[in-house]
Amino acid sequence: MPLDTLFSTFRMAGRNPLSAPQLNDYARLMDEGWAGPDFIDDDQADLAKRYYEVFIAEENQVPTRTNWHDTFNAMMWIAFPRSKKLINTLHCEEIAQFGIHPRTPKRNRITHFDECGLVIALPQDKLEKGNQLLERLANHQWQECLVDNQHEWGNTLFPVIIGHALYEMLLDPFIGLTAKWLAVIVPAGFEKMDEKTRYKMIDVALSERLTKLDGLAAKNTLKPIPLLGIPGWYSEQTEAFYADTGYFRPLAPNAPATVQLPLRRT
Repeated sequence: MPLDTLFSTFRMAGRNPLSAPQLNDYARLMDEGWAGPDFIDDDQADLAKRYYEVFIAEENQVPTRTNWHDTFNAMMWIAFPRSKKLINTLHCEEIAQFGIHPRTPKRNRITHFDECGLVIALPQDKLEKGNQLLERLANHQWQECLVDNQHEWGNTLFPVIIGHALYEMLLDPFIGLTAKWLAVIVPAGFEKMDEKTRYKMIDVALSERLTKLDGLAAKNTLKPIPLLGIPGWYSEQTEAFYADTGYFRPLAPNAPATVQLPLRRT
């Protein structure tokens, strides 16, 4: 289960939200060379004249409340610092060009991915099989991808959550919980790496992928996946569960193809 994996990787003994000082300690535990951002109590940040994302970029500090939403956000900063910094930079570039309000379509997509994003890592030596599976996933061929090929998850396709809101919702999971996925290529042998090393490999690949995709500029980039349908991520993955078309929805007749596939070696 993804929550168990996250807590284990961070060596969290308890299951309680963390304060900003505690999160700074975890950042240095995970990375001895941690260069920030630092996490500060939310009431220490003056956001009256600066937008949240701008404050982070200018101060190298993330205002943080002691609740699960902000705890998971900080943990994603610690796990994927390059990608989170890039997401922050993309926000700031859009704000500088178009202002804070209204949010641009590009910023909406960046926000959605930051909150509800799932990275699907595909080792470069398994591209052919992986692209076949991803094509089925993109076309909502849920049975073929999630059930008939369930053994390929954790062998060919490696799903890793980056959206902090997803982790928060997994504390009390519900039918309907959906992520937006983006696939990346990772080095061969990924399946043999420990979780911290996997995070680093994904962070590098994801930041490069987001850059090449111009920060999700195209609206037909991200694709949905019923999060609880990922093999092994929910305790009640019965035949009836996967037959629920209210959750596992068919592809809309005129849905455009995603621009992110197929994945190719560079």
